Amino acid sequence: MADPSGCCPSCATCLLCLYSCKWITAKKEKRKGLRTTKCDCSWFLFLFCVFLFTLVWLYFTIIILNDFHNFNEFIFKQRKLWLDWSLVLLIATAVLITYSAVLLVLALCLQLCGQPLKLHWLHKTLLILTALVVAAAFTGLGIKWSEEWRSARISLQATGPFLHIGIVGGMTLLSWPLASFIYCTRNTGLKVFLLLVYCVVMIALYLAPLGITSPCIMEENQLPPKPALIGHRGAPMLAPENTLMSLHKAVDCEVQVFETDVMVSADGVPFLMHDEELTRTTNVQAVFPERAALNSTAFNWTDLQQLDAGSWFLERKPFPTVQSLSPGDRYQAAKQRIPSLEQALEAAKQSNISIMFDLRPENHSDYQSFINATLEVILQSGIPLQQVLWLPDGFREQVKQQAPGVQQVYGRKRLQNEKEPLLHVNLPYQDMSSEEIRQYRQDNISVNLYVVNQPWLFSVLWCSGVSSVTTNACQVLKEMKHPIWLLPSSTYLMIWIVVDCTSFLAILWAFLLLRYIWSLSPTQGKSVGGSCSVPSVAATYPNPILSAITPLWTQVLGGPLLSG
Repeated sequence: MADPSGCCPSCATCLLCLYSCKWITAKKEKRKGLRTTKCDCSWFLFLFCVFLFTLVWLYFTIIILNDFHNFNEFIFKQRKLWLDWSLVLLIATAVLITYSAVLLVLALCLQLCGQPLKLHWLHKTLLILTALVVAAAFTGLGIKWSEEWRSARISLQATGPFLHIGIVGGMTLLSWPLASFIYCTRNTGLKVFLLLVYCVVMIALYLAPLGITSPCIMEENQLPPKPALIGHRGAPMLAPENTLMSLHKAVDCEVQVFETDVMVSADGVPFLMHDEELTRTTNVQAVFPERAALNSTAFNWTDLQQLDAGSWFLERKPFPTVQSLSPGDRYQAAKQRIPSLEQALEAAKQSNISIMFDLRPENHSDYQSFINATLEVILQSGIPLQQVLWLPDGFREQVKQQAPGVQQVYGRKRLQNEKEPLLHVNLPYQDMSSEEIRQYRQDNISVNLYVVNQPWLFSVLWCSGVSSVTTNACQVLKEMKHPIWLLPSSTYLMIWIVVDCTSFLAILWAFLLLRYIWSLSPTQGKSVGGSCSVPSVAATYPNPILSAITPLWTQVLGGPLLSG
């Protein structure tokens, strides 16, 4: 057993206690002759894999935060329970990755101090549970929220160049233990196999930028104009959604379009409401408890006017920004009522912004009468028809005839044999690639993508040339004067070459240096007691990283492979 000369005995004892969950002093451990077995090393590799697995999940967690408000609404619709589940997800992910990272650091420190890796069964159980929890999270994501896999692919356009640099750096560091093992073992077949695999992986990484595409790799003068902002139900991070306050807050954020949802009351009055039930955004359970589960269209306008459409926003805090509202905004939010479409059109006309809406529910038996009532309000409002963007697909031809000035927005891509050209499309951001966006832009088709809240996603779509985005975070995107990053292709090429050359030289230096060290070693890489005589290497050329990693590496891949 190596003497823990690299750190004080008390530190070694603390590390052993935390990792092994046993009070074993360094002297007692040495007296017992405890050593790291192949089973211990296998658990270390499992720990390392769990850490990487959890790290990947953390990346996914950050990506899906853009769409997590939809998940919160889905849970409320199913369970009538409102909670910011994104906070729960972040806390759970942080706990899992912190636990695995702490164990990994403890293991490396134990190796640095020359102590055995005796992982306690409790840690083993928790690591298995961590792996199962993360695997279940990925499975659930694939089954219930599969579009987020497309979001992850889009995110690689924003992070790909930087992930490439990080992976190349990690694989370059791996050359140290690999070179040590290559010079240690006498198994020629194993040497050739490991070198071949490592070389293939590194060559693939060096050439990976050939397959990395990002719309933000372009010259500054090629950057398209900043996409226009469309307020998703207004400014729902600053005011209760689908209220006049939300519309005015959206105007303050310099949005060009107020996006909303329209329903029609039982007595024929169009009003703003997204959900088919009123329970999430009003106090209907307190005012009409026996009718709370009814469809929104079952209430007449007089009943709807009695409902409070703002207090829920202050109580449930659907976004973290609610806590930072001023007292004046809080007072105003608490006074909000359900607005009629007529009131919203008047506010839009006075603010000189457009209004875009869906008409719900599409499967209602009186949907045609909903169309007629909505068109009547629009035509009587006096708003310029070009400021009205019509989303519903039902009875679209009738709308074109009665209100020919209304802009028709389609929730689909264009067809090959389109009878009349599309001028506006409105799609989820996962449904259009950067190439399609550029092609639509060249063909003078306005493309709006929804719902875009995170700056990284807005940057990618900006570089792609999208016309506008629907957002909950208009106050954030308004402040962006430039994409998060923009690299000319020549600059990216230079970074690519520098990173690859630096990595290659570092790997070459590691192999040559360790070759020289092994030539100076008295044992010259011979097997001693079933394992390589690595301590002599560390003594010949002191290096804390090498001392920490090499013994573990050689014990994992060494052993019987070194005999004969």
